[in-house]
Order: sequence, then C-alpha cells, then structure tokens
Amino acid sequence: NFTPANPLVTPPHIKPEWYFLFAYAILRSIPNKLGGVLALVFSILVLMLVPILHTSKMRTMTFRPLSQLLFWSLVADMAILTWIGGMPVEDPYIIIGQIASTIYFA
Repeated sequence: NFTPANPLVTPPHIKPEWYFLFAYAILRSIPNKLGGVLALVFSILVLMLVPILHTSKMRTMTFRPLSQLLFWSLVADMAILTWIGGMPVEDPYIIIGQIASTIYFA
C-alpha cells in the first residue's frame, strides 16, 4: 500500500478539525484564491462582531425576536457549513456550500 509522495497533490481525505470546518467550507466555496482568503478572514470577523453589535441595555434577547431569528439562522448556517466542510468536493456539496456561504455573509 505504498504510494510515492507527491508534494503538488493533496490527498482528498485530509480535512481540518471539526471546529475549523465552517471556515474551510467558506474557503472552498469561492473559486478565486484571494476571494477565498478574504472571505475566510471576514468569516472570523463576523463571529467577532456578533457580541459588539448587541448594544441594548437589556442583555436578554427575550424581547428581541428579530435578533433571535438572526442568531438562530447564523447557528443553523454554521452547522450546515460545518457539515459541508467535512464532505468531499462533489457536485451537490459545492452548490450547497456556495449558498450557505452567501447566506452567512448576508
């Protein structure tokens, strides 16, 4: 079962740890290299901005249904992106990843 190493070809079964899969899915869904790297950086910035954008005096989200909807849609989209990041690069998963990446930044 010995195959010679090729530094130009990455084996298809290699994937990052589960907590990086959402970012890997975003990186993989954009065909342009620079665009993928920028989207990767902005995906981390989105997670850093979520607590800063909550500026209400009342810290609970019980009386803010729009904020609840946006939060749970972000959680669901990150779950979808994490799932897509672990899947192989095939036809249905590419489209789902591109749609989920678009929703993540919308």
